Order: sequence, then C-alpha cells, then structure tokens
Amino acid sequence: MDLRQLRYFVAVAEAGHMTRAAATLGLQQPPLSQQIRAIEGALGTALFLRHPRGVALTDAGRELLPRARRVLALHGQLMDDMQRVAAGTAGVLDLGLTSSAAAHAFTPTLLRDWRRAHPQVQLRLSEATAAELTERLAAGSLHAAFLRVPVATPPGLQFDTLLTEPAMLALPIDHALARRYGRGQPVPLEALAGERLILARRPGAPGLYANLLRQLEQRDITVQVVAEVERMLTNLNLVAAGEGLSVVPASMTGVHTESVAYRALPPDQPLDAPLTLVHRPAEASPLLQRFCRSACETAQAWATT
Repeated sequence: MDLRQLRYFVAVAEAGHMTRAAATLGLQQPPLSQQIRAIEGALGTALFLRHPRGVALTDAGRELLPRARRVLALHGQLMDDMQRVAAGTAGVLDLGLTSSAAAHAFTPTLLRDWRRAHPQVQLRLSEATAAELTERLAAGSLHAAFLRVPVATPPGLQFDTLLTEPAMLALPIDHALARRYGRGQPVPLEALAGERLILARRPGAPGLYANLLRQLEQRDITVQVVAEVERMLTNLNLVAAGEGLSVVPASMTGVHTESVAYRALPPDQPLDAPLTLVHRPAEASPLLQRFCRSACETAQAWATT
C-alpha cells in the first residue's frame, strides 16, 4: 500500500460513495474501486461495507482512517519542510564568532533580523578564536564564521570583508600616554617605543596584531611583548589591570571604560580592523547561500548609513 492508495482510501471514506470520491480525485469509478479492493487485499480485511447508496467503514476501516490521515499529513509536512530547505528558508546554521566580531553592533543586528525574517531557521552560535574557527570551517564542522583579520587562508574557504573600522589604542586609564594625548588626539606609533604590549593571537600567528608589529618594525620601534592571549576580552582585561597596552577594533571601545582609555592612531599610520565573513562556497547549501548573501547586502547598506 502506497501513499496514493492511502489518499484514495481517505477520499472514499470521507465521501461515503465511490462515484463521488472518484469525481473528487479526478478518476473513473471502476479504477478507484479496483484500488480499494487492492488495498483490502494487501491488508487482508475489508475496509468498506458496500450498499446501494454508497459505502460505510468497517471496524478495520475506522481503525485505519485516523492513521491514514496522520501519515498523509506527515508526508505533506515533510514535503513542505524539504521545499523550504531547498529554498533556503528552513534548516540549521552553525555559525562561529570571535569575541571582537560579536562586539561589533552589525553582528547581533544581522543575527536578530535574520531570526525575525526566518523563524524556521535555527542558528547555533559558538565563540572561539579566529584560528579555531578557521580550522573548524576547514574541517566542515561550521557553516560560516565572523572574525576580524584572517589568521589563515586554507584552500576552499572564502573570506568576504563585510565592514572595515579603525583599530584603537587601548591603555590603562592612568597611563602616561593617556594623560599626554587627550581623547581627540591620536597617538603616533613612535610613542609606543619601549612600551609593554599585549597581543590577542596565537604566538606568531598573522592577523591584526601581526600587522601592528610589522608597522612598528618598519619604523624601527621596539616594544616589549609581555603577553599573547587568545581573546580580545582577555586582552582588555589585562590592559584594565595595568599589564600593558594593546589595540582593539573601534567597536570594542565600550569595554572597561572606567579603567581603559582608548586613543586613535594617526591617519597616516592607520591600522584597519575588518569584519570578515568566512564560509565554504563549494559546499554551501541554499540556506547558507541565502545567509551569506543577506550578510553582504546588509553590510553594504550598513556602510552607507
């Protein structure tokens, strides 16, 4: 017995008449009667009592009817769900974020708007370092991730720069440089000579902090790297505790404002902090393609406001 035959059975049961059910189904009455007899033969029991004015359900037919309706409803729901998955409007997305990417107002706004517009999509979020997220993407255990400056570019991954903002110098609130340079005054890189520097990265890894060290080296500016930590929030915790200086994206300057001073770098010595979306385009489902397209379009609109 297949789904088509179940639909025939339910149609006859609801119509109470073979000819009326056949008209509803767009069939002739004899082929429908043959299908009903085939179902009864497969089940080994009669489902209908035939009488001159139509048909009535037997005890077996009354048992089958609600179950047949449930099977057909489940099949209909399954087809609807799969069509939504194929259209990219339902399913599950595993997304990763670095703490600094999550701190940018764009990221929670995008995710909140996406949830509102796609209630049948489940977003599963996890936080990790840029290196960890890149490794998980390369291994296929994440669909996409938001990070800052890429620390590695494995083959098969696509890196889309959504937005760019300047990096800011973060220093203890009572540091001499914070007193020397007011809030509106940028701090030249030369002023960092001899300072204690805290980096948020794996030792020796590329990224925002490697770019900072390269700029310092190009200007023959020597600093002391006193710590390399995994996350920028840890980085700022150490700055707040007076352990040294660091740089963070401008969107993180709301952290520890009572104990951390934030200063700009000069326009001729810029240090960019992009917001980057990473995914595997070759293996992207319709849902992931829709999400990445939405992220890029939203970022374009965000940049113009």
